[in-house]
Amino acid sequence: MTHLQPKVLVANRGEIAVRIFRACRELGLPSVAVYTDVDQNALHLRYADEVVPLGDRQNYLSIPAVMAAARAAHAAAVHPGYGFLAENAAFAQAVEDAGMIFIGPRPQTIALMGDKLASRQAAQAAGLPILPGSDRPLPPQVPLHMAAQVAYPVLVKAAAGGGGRGIRLVRSPEELEPMIAAARQEALSAFGDDTVYLESMVQQARHIEVQILGEGSGCVTVLGERECSIQRRRQKLIEEAPAPGLTPVMLEQIHTAAMRLGCHLQYRGLGTVEFLLDPHGHFHFIEVNPRIQVEHPVTEMVTGVDLVQAQLLLALNLGRPPALDAFEQRGCAIEARILAEDPALDFLPAVGEITYLKEPGGPGVRVDSALFQGMQVTADYDSLLAKVIAWGPDRPSAIRRLRRALGELQIGGLPTSAGWILQILDSPAFQEGRVTTTYLDSFQPAPAEPEPTLERELALAAALVAHRARAPLAAGASTAAVGPSRWQLAAWQEQMSRI
Repeated sequence: MTHLQPKVLVANRGEIAVRIFRACRELGLPSVAVYTDVDQNALHLRYADEVVPLGDRQNYLSIPAVMAAARAAHAAAVHPGYGFLAENAAFAQAVEDAGMIFIGPRPQTIALMGDKLASRQAAQAAGLPILPGSDRPLPPQVPLHMAAQVAYPVLVKAAAGGGGRGIRLVRSPEELEPMIAAARQEALSAFGDDTVYLESMVQQARHIEVQILGEGSGCVTVLGERECSIQRRRQKLIEEAPAPGLTPVMLEQIHTAAMRLGCHLQYRGLGTVEFLLDPHGHFHFIEVNPRIQVEHPVTEMVTGVDLVQAQLLLALNLGRPPALDAFEQRGCAIEARILAEDPALDFLPAVGEITYLKEPGGPGVRVDSALFQGMQVTADYDSLLAKVIAWGPDRPSAIRRLRRALGELQIGGLPTSAGWILQILDSPAFQEGRVTTTYLDSFQPAPAEPEPTLERELALAAALVAHRARAPLAAGASTAAVGPSRWQLAAWQEQMSRI
């Protein structure tokens, strides 16, 4: 392809921006990166053909700033990635009103799926099973008879919610009113809309999502499902494809339901239809995420379909990817999200400089990140540092490979969640594929081993120096000392920095 192809601006940062720029480069599509004042040295800028500054650190969320950058770069299309403005219907509409292509669902679809009450009604109209709950917003004052009639436990959920925010668990009638007030306050702060509703809570549930790709005309391709039950505070941490332990009948039911909703919506672009699976094997629709997902790599690794390229080709009318008609699911892939958090301090977000970096590799291992040595990790954006994905011909081999990859991963300078993720992978419940969305509520990791003392480190260092001094003499070699390699120096520096 030539550079006469449409120019794509990526309205995002970090690993997802790098991922999209790589897809653009393979397709010969010229690309544009945007950045804020704290991202002037960010890795994603090195993968784009052009860069345009946005100014203030909050401007990834500014529709006027992003649109001004798109116009300045003469972009023909905008890819929102995930987060930021990806699920903002007003942004999608602004892109289309400017005569550009929004690489995602139609603005009307984003608005519909962003309203959880409206999406419940759309799913019900398409024949999908939905959870029992209120189909209208809760009034400011909940009548006493309503509190008495609710089947507890129940969830209060923000209609404009997402990312686990604006949700409160209510266990008794006495908790209903204060939890509604708390959910309203969080929803108003997070989304500018305090509309909330009730939805039954499925206990011991699994979170299963189905990847769809629509062409906007009613033709929808289902690219399998993913298990996303390992969550902390309703944030996914480990995802895998395919979901373990589902029967052929269950798979047919959930795939058909997702396709039915996609066709009903005449869905355009990538989307994820999300379900809860109860202990009796019944599926319940919960929402649609109208964007590319953080966990899309596991689907790519088991299907062989490049989802980002497929998304670009369909949106830009460059042809239907042949892989969509010929893919087969093969093996198992598992993704671990590595976060800048300190598990020893109740997962307090961590900031600092990446003083040392070694990313894993080898057969079946993929790392999606935008890390580099010397990078400053700040509190301005999401704590996601990297995604480590492993593929294997079966689930046990994928788990073993992911464990090996996480063991190789070295990120110096700040604490991460990698060691904690390893303990989850080693737990019997995960190994046997019988986790639920509340598994981590009672998961007890092993206590961290105490850091070695300074005296022990100095003794080891002295022993290493003495050994290196004797080794050439014992071999009859020159007494000229050979200095330590760069990786040894880096490793030693990292060890000493932790003291």
